[in-house]
Amino acid sequence: MSLPDLLAGTVGDEDVVAEVPLGGDDRLAVTPTRTLVYRGDGLLSDESVDEYGHDVERIEVSTGRRKAKITLGYGLDGDETLSVPTKRVDDVLHPILAGVLSASGVTGPGETVVRTFRFSELTLIVTSERLVKHVGSAVWDPEFEEFGYDDLTGLDFEEGTVATAVVLVHDGRSERFKAPNESARAVRETLADAVCSFHGVDSLEEFRVAAAEAEEAASDAEQTGTTDFGEGPDPLSASPAADAEADADAAPGAEAEPDSGGLGTEPKGAGGRDSAAGSESLAGGDGPGATTESAESASVGSPEPSGGSDPLDDPLAADAAVDDAAGDPLAGDEAGAESTDSPAGDAPEAPAEGAERGARGEPAAVGEEAVAADGEADGVVPDDDAFDGSPFESAGVEDADLASEVAALRRTVEAQSERLDRQSTLIEQLIEELRRGR
Repeated sequence: MSLPDLLAGTVGDEDVVAEVPLGGDDRLAVTPTRTLVYRGDGLLSDESVDEYGHDVERIEVSTGRRKAKITLGYGLDGDETLSVPTKRVDDVLHPILAGVLSASGVTGPGETVVRTFRFSELTLIVTSERLVKHVGSAVWDPEFEEFGYDDLTGLDFEEGTVATAVVLVHDGRSERFKAPNESARAVRETLADAVCSFHGVDSLEEFRVAAAEAEEAASDAEQTGTTDFGEGPDPLSASPAADAEADADAAPGAEAEPDSGGLGTEPKGAGGRDSAAGSESLAGGDGPGATTESAESASVGSPEPSGGSDPLDDPLAADAAVDDAAGDPLAGDEAGAESTDSPAGDAPEAPAEGAERGARGEPAAVGEEAVAADGEADGVVPDDDAFDGSPFESAGVEDADLASEVAALRRTVEAQSERLDRQSTLIEQLIEELRRGR
């Protein structure tokens, strides 16, 4: 992944040994001598790069719900604080610790930091050549212990109900510390792999066997070194000065003894040779639907029952017919004939039509209301002039106004929805930048 121009210019000729994303365009880059934090252009800040040197004396970590702060103590030069998302604090702390250990000389050239573990007030740093342990509220300061793998002769793990004890046999003494059970497996596998890789074995069992053989060989060499006297004086000579005096006392007696030349001196000479030979052998020894609507409209137009209507719809005509029938029987016939030819004679057709409707099961309608109802039932839209002189008004114009108002309201709602979406995006970006520590 290529670095942003501003970050690449700040790195210069150094090598970036680790890079950790912090969210968005923000990222953290670690070089052998310093840690660089790049912040992209956002709502709260412009593009920038912050530098933190590795010549620190103390590292502390405080974790919150969203943000974590890593405080680097530089002694007399003060402290500097780096804010990162809480979910990234372990990823960020690991390369920073590696750079600090290298700058302070704890780790050597080519030595890599494999993994970092933090358990309350215990910090374990597993490298390729040693285990660094720090106890205290700080993650690291000069009060630390280290255990090199070259002097390690034993490694064991004792599981408990809450924690697992790690037992190191180092320089003839045992070192014990505990790790929580939820992280015990990671500690065991990481530390065992590092130790086995350092000693060139495949498992802890092979490491234990090799360590036992090396310890036995060292013990044998120590025992051999205590019984080997080399080219020193004769071990049987307890006092060389006393031996010299004894030889001096024995010399005059040998001169004063007479030389008999007989048998007595030859056994003595033989004995002398035997004793000399014995002394030489001792000295030379080695060591060990529409139908319902029309029906309702028709029922509103006619309150009459469906069984038909009175043939005499005009009340005046009915009264005249009654008077004529009472005065002259023949006048009734003439009135009947005139009723057939007069316009009022069209009214009897309505009862027939009403009867026909009643036969079909539909409600009957009388007069103009029946015609209007039939027109609506047949799908005929009445003219707007039909409402002249009536208390009712046409709904056509109101429907058009309502449609235009609804359309305008829809456009307004859509515009407001787009604005809310943009505001929501900006709020989410702002929250994300705050979480990244800006």
